[in-house]
Amino acid sequence: MSNYHIKHLEEYYQVYRKSVRNPEVFWEEIAEEHFIWRKKWDNVLHWDFTKPEVKWFEGAQLNITENCIDRHLTTRANKTAILFEPNNPEEAAQHITYKQLHERVNQFANVLKDQGITKGDRVCIYLPMIPELAISVLACARIGAIHSVVFAGFSATALATRINDSDCKMVITSDGSYRGAKTIDLKGIVDEALNDCPDVNSVLVAKRINSDINMTDGRDHWLQPLLDKASTDCNAETMNAEDPLFILYTSGSTGQPKGMVHTTAGYMVYSAYTFKNVFQYREDEVYWCTADIGWITGHSYIVYGPLANGATTVMFEGVPSYPNFGRFWDIVEKHKINQFYTAPTAIRALAKEGLEHVESCDLSSLKVLGTVGEPINEEAWHWYNDNIGKKKSPIVDTWWQTETGGIMITPIPFATPTKPTYATLPFIGIQPALMDENGKEIHGNQVDGRLCIKFPWPSMARTIWGNHQRYKDTYFSAFENMYFTGDGALRDEVGYYRITGRVDDVIIVSGHNLGTAPIEDAVNEHPAVAESAIVGFPHDVKGNALYGYVILKDTGESRDQNNLRKEINQIITEHIGPIAKLDKIQFTQGLPKTRSGKIMRRILRKIAHNDTSNLGDISTLLNPEVVQSIIDDANDAKKTNW
Repeated sequence: MSNYHIKHLEEYYQVYRKSVRNPEVFWEEIAEEHFIWRKKWDNVLHWDFTKPEVKWFEGAQLNITENCIDRHLTTRANKTAILFEPNNPEEAAQHITYKQLHERVNQFANVLKDQGITKGDRVCIYLPMIPELAISVLACARIGAIHSVVFAGFSATALATRINDSDCKMVITSDGSYRGAKTIDLKGIVDEALNDCPDVNSVLVAKRINSDINMTDGRDHWLQPLLDKASTDCNAETMNAEDPLFILYTSGSTGQPKGMVHTTAGYMVYSAYTFKNVFQYREDEVYWCTADIGWITGHSYIVYGPLANGATTVMFEGVPSYPNFGRFWDIVEKHKINQFYTAPTAIRALAKEGLEHVESCDLSSLKVLGTVGEPINEEAWHWYNDNIGKKKSPIVDTWWQTETGGIMITPIPFATPTKPTYATLPFIGIQPALMDENGKEIHGNQVDGRLCIKFPWPSMARTIWGNHQRYKDTYFSAFENMYFTGDGALRDEVGYYRITGRVDDVIIVSGHNLGTAPIEDAVNEHPAVAESAIVGFPHDVKGNALYGYVILKDTGESRDQNNLRKEINQIITEHIGPIAKLDKIQFTQGLPKTRSGKIMRRILRKIAHNDTSNLGDISTLLNPEVVQSIIDDANDAKKTNW
């Protein structure tokens, strides 16, 4: 009998040992007992990190949508699969049952086929967080088309780059989207992008904001009339285990985005197994991940992982600040949410708004809280634990990447004792290693190094679309026979892991390697500081010095800035040592962030280096307008000599 649902710490250690001693036997048991297959595998795992080549469940045949939808119809036909909460709280929520989801996915799949989409074709999906987004993803998977979701906040340039890179034949979009009090003209952005995409021959348009838009004859089609005509029966395509399921782009620190390719069987098994355990999901619970399906978090933990477990998964169209900063907590109360998964950025923004919105809502349904996207700092962790979880709901601080496909290091709630700022222990089957700069593994505890994974796991990306060499160079060339994550980490006295940030965020000051994350944590301890980001800049004496960008809370904005600078450096001295003091501290209104909440340090480095001539495409940022204000503030600060 496999250990599909881990319930306590002793069981975690027992299952973990089994999973690393004999991975093939372990994953075979999980795959065999909890999923449906059209044909069993000939071989559980073949791998060679020198090529790099990884194949899981070779020879097996399946369709992921049968595992996410069809198999639930006998027992859960009338259970809500997707609970859609619209942007406007006055608009009614939609409860889409597994039976309705089955019919809608089949109809959509038939529309795709009628438009000439066949197995292996790439389909670009550029939609807001409306049911059609999840349904179109599943419809692609049903017929074996490869979906490439692009977050519907990206610019026309970013969209065109991604469409062309994966050679998409079709784009699925909507007339527009709601974002809080604003509407966004998505179709206009698609039209602009397609000026540079000669190979797209059809565009399907969902109606959401009822705006007037241009429809190009022969290319553009309203989606709803096509769905109305389509049959609700559609046989699922037989897929091989290693057939690509989707391409998802992750921005490279330089240049061209990387189209990570995830394949069918391993991804299904791992996203389902992690979902079950990391969130301790049980029948009849309501789970909510606030991410967008345009990101890997949404793929794995809004769509595939929850649905493979027959869960009820919430899709939220809006933003945390509309109509006010209590929206998240209103939704938790309204739908009696049991698991809540969000980004530290959102938590810090909500914490800044005080407690009145929190205290007016009943949050007693919450059982597990999660964070994703970046390590959570201590202050935000305590705020989340005290005020949202009421110290009763464990926080799972999950570390993983677009490339990994699923959660890699995380507490298991009610089993792993949590520790603020630590992702704690590797998930089942994951074998992390800390490496030194000479490529040697660092053993024992109370050590830090570069985080690598030394054994394949089922959901890892298999390649970069159209560029296997780049995949090899990026992830497998730094350390022999290891997957290099690009992150630094430390392991404490009990073996818990803490992610210390991207290794390129390690700055060498006067010969000392300083990770930026612990310094930022120290800065954020100051009662007047809301958030900070630290980068290096060239220094005549030290080689590099530290430049801090600091956002103040409302209470700190009236304070004398020179005093604040001294106090911040005093805290750093106390926490880390004088070596880590900041040479320059610039107070700013905001930080440039990606849509998933990561601070774009590359831009901050350029500003600190006084090199603002080529900042790259900033339209993909959450807040592109903030970049200019940081540049202006930096120029002003120079005049006043800091």
